[in-house]
Amino acid sequence: MRFVKFTLKGEHAFFKKPDVNSYVYFTYNQIHKVALLGMFGAILGYKGYESQKGKAYPEFYEKLKNLRLAIIPKSKYGIFPKKIQVFNNSVGYASFEQGGNLIVKEQWIENPEWEIYFAIVDEVSEQLADFILKRKCIYIPYLGKNDHPAEIWNPVCLEGREKKEEGIMIHSLMPKNEVQWDPDVEEEEMEELLFRYEEDLPTGLTENVNTYQLTKLIYTNQPIEESISPIYEVEGKNIILI
Repeated sequence: MRFVKFTLKGEHAFFKKPDVNSYVYFTYNQIHKVALLGMFGAILGYKGYESQKGKAYPEFYEKLKNLRLAIIPKSKYGIFPKKIQVFNNSVGYASFEQGGNLIVKEQWIENPEWEIYFAIVDEVSEQLADFILKRKCIYIPYLGKNDHPAEIWNPVCLEGREKKEEGIMIHSLMPKNEVQWDPDVEEEEMEELLFRYEEDLPTGLTENVNTYQLTKLIYTNQPIEESISPIYEVEGKNIILI
């Protein structure tokens, strides 16, 4: 199977959590699949939420929802530093407070970087691969919102093969309920400190209302014993597609 791999990074990123907004707008810790599909949709010139007009999904999601991809955080233990940013929105209609000034507090990820892989299996993924490899885009891609331009580095097309071995480390984020861990691995046997990071991240949209469908994804250096989803080896990295 063919894959496109590239490095995705930026100075800051913000992937808003929709469930908390009373004091600070919080971010997911990783770029998630829906955000990546939105970024790919911008690159290809697909329409977004504002032009859905009664359809089940916005155009970018309808065309790209079957894209299979993998995300590898380029940070120790998968965690990036975050900082609360405070700024004013003074456009006048932002707030009904006196003066029309709204004080906004957002949690930004600082200097995020990921390795992104996606499989080339159909016409849409072929077109996306062509745009990424030739560094073309219709709209400027960004990391969550247009305050955070995305940088795409070193795009390459690679061959990957399905891997059947047991007791191997997965380098990408993976669905927690689709893997079983090797129960015999002890921390003393590891070359580095055993770690496990997990988070409920958006992997899809609900029809019509576009609420996030969340999947518990995990990132760890603990070898797995078994995976429901296929494991692919691409340039020495073991990945599971989501």
